[in-house]
Amino acid sequence: MVDVSAKPSTEREARAEGYVRMGQATLVMVREGNAKKGDVLGVARIAGIMAAKRTHELIPLCHPLALTQVEVDAVPDAKLPGIKVTARVKVAGQTGVEMEALTAVAIACLTIYDMVKSAERGMRIEGIRLVEKRGGRSGLYRAED
Repeated sequence: MVDVSAKPSTEREARAEGYVRMGQATLVMVREGNAKKGDVLGVARIAGIMAAKRTHELIPLCHPLALTQVEVDAVPDAKLPGIKVTARVKVAGQTGVEMEALTAVAIACLTIYDMVKSAERGMRIEGIRLVEKRGGRSGLYRAED
């Protein structure tokens, strides 16, 4: 694990996104709340938040962090068709939260897949990426669109 003890504690934030592409009928089922396993979008949000908090247990050599905020959104998008998942994670600490934001998105997407796979196995999880990070020595990063 990298020694971060000499780094100053600063406000750090990261945002990530990803998509679950699915057929129109599956998207309608999710929107209407008719999935057999229940509230797909609500459960995906909770799963993403839980994953962000446990990233250090999932990714080798990640530091355990006392996160100050985790937001996960799962929004239906008829143009995909599918669900766009976003996460924003904040911490006041000595290392960044990029992995926590990315893990939140990945697990929220996997949760969506799991909850509706009985309706459609051909869904695709795509485009998981870091959108923005702030703070720390390297400062601001924004992904190019």
